[in-house]
Amino acid sequence: MHGGIVIAFFGDCVGQPGRRALQQAIPAIRAQFAPDAIIINGENLRNGSGITPDLYRDLRTMGADAVTLGDHAFRDARITPVLEDPAEPISRPANLSSKAPGKRWIRIPATATRPRDIFVVTVLGRVFMSLHADDPFACVDAVLASLPETSPIVIVEAHMEATSEKAALAHHLDGRVAAVIGSHTHVPTADARILRGGTAFITDVGMCGPYASIIGRDVKGVLRAMTTGVHTNFEMGEGGERACGCLIEIDPATGRSLRIERLDIPLDQVATLGRR
Repeated sequence: MHGGIVIAFFGDCVGQPGRRALQQAIPAIRAQFAPDAIIINGENLRNGSGITPDLYRDLRTMGADAVTLGDHAFRDARITPVLEDPAEPISRPANLSSKAPGKRWIRIPATATRPRDIFVVTVLGRVFMSLHADDPFACVDAVLASLPETSPIVIVEAHMEATSEKAALAHHLDGRVAAVIGSHTHVPTADARILRGGTAFITDVGMCGPYASIIGRDVKGVLRAMTTGVHTNFEMGEGGERACGCLIEIDPATGRSLRIERLDIPLDQVATLGRR
C-alpha cells in the first residue's frame, strides 16, 4: 500500500493471548506497511470481557492511536474516568444512552506524517444483541453531522452480531465514510471490498486471540454449558493465537478508500504476515 493514508484496524483483543499476538504483530505491521494510525478494539482485554485503565495503557504503549469498545464497554467500572477524559483516545459505542459515560467518537489528529485528522466511531447492533442500543443508522448520521469538518475521514466500526445489519449499515454509509469495519463475532470473514461509493467494508475482521478455542473461550467449558445447560464460568482459551484485522488505504483528497486487505497474523509467524 502506498500513496494514501494507511490505517491498521485490529479486531477484538481477547485477554492475554490476544495481547501476546498484538505485541508481535504491531512491530511487523509498522515495519512493512508504516501505517499512519492503528485502531484496536479493546473491550475483551480483561480476561475476555471488559477493559481496565492499565490494560488500556498497555494498548497505547503497543502503539494504538485509538481504542474502541463494544457491548462489554462497562464490564469494569474502573475504565469510566479514562472514557470521560477528553485527552484519552478511547470511546464507547455512540448509540448507547446519552446518559452513558464516555466519549461517542475519537479524533486522531493530523501530524507531520498524517496529513488529515481521522475520526473513529463505533455503533452497536440491535439484532441478536443483549445490550440495548439506539438506532445505529440514525446515530451515525447524527455523528457525521456533528463532526467539526465538512468532509471528514471517518472509520465506522459496526460492532454487531448480524451480518445483514453490518452490510446494511455499510450500504447506508457508502460514499459518506472511508470504511465500515465489522467486529464482535470474533470470526474473520473473507468479503473485504470497496463499495460503489468508495467505502471500504468487511463484515468482520475477527479477533486477536486464541483460535484453538470457541471465540476465545476454553472449549471444554463452553461445551459443558451447551450440552448440559449447567452454568459454567468460561475460562480463557489457549493456542492458535493470531492477530486479525485489516489494512485500509484512504485517499486523503476524497476521504474514500482505495483498497482494503485482511490481516491474519499467527503468533511467532509474523515474517509471513499471513496476508490474504
